[in-house]
Amino acid sequence: MAYIPPHKRHSKDSDRPSPTPELLAPQFKRNLNLRSSRHEKIVYADQSINRWLSAGLDDNHQFPASAYLEPILEPIERFIGEKSLVLVNNHAAKGDDEVGGNISRRPWEFVAENVWPDLLTSFDNLRNKIECKELEKVKLKLVARFGKILFRGTNSVNIEKVKKHPVTETTLKQLRRTFYTNVPTSYMENIIHGVVPKIGVDFKADNDVYHIKVVDSTRPKSIISCKCRVKEDKTFELYKIELSPIRQMATDISCVDKNLDLRLMLCFKSIVTDLTDEEMQSLKNLINSAVLDPGVKGGLRWPLGKSNSGDRYHVSGVWHTEIKLYESTSLKLKVRHADRFSFESSTGESAVEITLKLKRLASDILERKVDTDTIYNMFKDTLGLIWDHFLSCEHFLT
Repeated sequence: MAYIPPHKRHSKDSDRPSPTPELLAPQFKRNLNLRSSRHEKIVYADQSINRWLSAGLDDNHQFPASAYLEPILEPIERFIGEKSLVLVNNHAAKGDDEVGGNISRRPWEFVAENVWPDLLTSFDNLRNKIECKELEKVKLKLVARFGKILFRGTNSVNIEKVKKHPVTETTLKQLRRTFYTNVPTSYMENIIHGVVPKIGVDFKADNDVYHIKVVDSTRPKSIISCKCRVKEDKTFELYKIELSPIRQMATDISCVDKNLDLRLMLCFKSIVTDLTDEEMQSLKNLINSAVLDPGVKGGLRWPLGKSNSGDRYHVSGVWHTEIKLYESTSLKLKVRHADRFSFESSTGESAVEITLKLKRLASDILERKVDTDTIYNMFKDTLGLIWDHFLSCEHFLT
């Protein structure tokens, strides 16, 4: 059966009044001053690397004449909050076909060559923090994410003027970027039915998880993520508490000869284990105050006054995620339906997202299990697999 986004599943209740912001949103202290993304605060580590590059250009590093910038659809523009452009190539490759032209290197070889030094530096920085006990009980992951890069204007570059001129790397580097990870359902179905059998990953689990995002006044730089399952009696089982992920490296790659873009990201999460019994009970009380309601974004709501625990904890958002996991010794593929709501901005989103975790590569680099040349060739081969199987999709933003 085709996937129906959560916000469309309960049309029969469309006449029911929506809960008011006063019922849903916690009363935040003004002085917290959190810098938020759409649904969760993004935190970058010290010495983090954040880059953009384009792959699939000709030997002169020029975009093909068939590449141009086009405005995104209006509903997405309203969600992002400002005018954005997406890079489109009318001659983008279909399936495994390559684009003709004067290209001496395969695009993933170019990506490997340019990203590899940053990847090693980022792992060195993380390894040093772990060895110096600066980081303890962390969960590290190196992932590939798939979507489209949205380009936005700056004070010095007018977005309306940019789209009237030929595409150049110089211009794109001056623009701000957002990596949009919500992909079409047809792409997700192709990954499950077409790609999974080809890349050697086996089905592992179906997970249905609520992520309750909590602001802790004693940790103003982080958001606590409480992962919960709903038990048969409709109560919640809190099984993991983590801090918001911290990015060590994020490289966005415009894949000119494909119609999806790629993000390579190295990040880590700290697992919270130092809570007292009283603090743990406060979080459990906060979570158990939630009411299951599939008619609202995120699937949960809180009665008036129940979305905070004194002056310490405040609910900032909720994610309801339905996940299919596929795994091999070297890869973990996550196919996720995410229904999110941010109480800070009173905005929600339903999304289909695909993430490929490069678990063996990350382990080998961090622990130096094999020589650098061997790991680099593994990295290059993994990018080749991604280019062959994960970057072809219908046009869906323009």
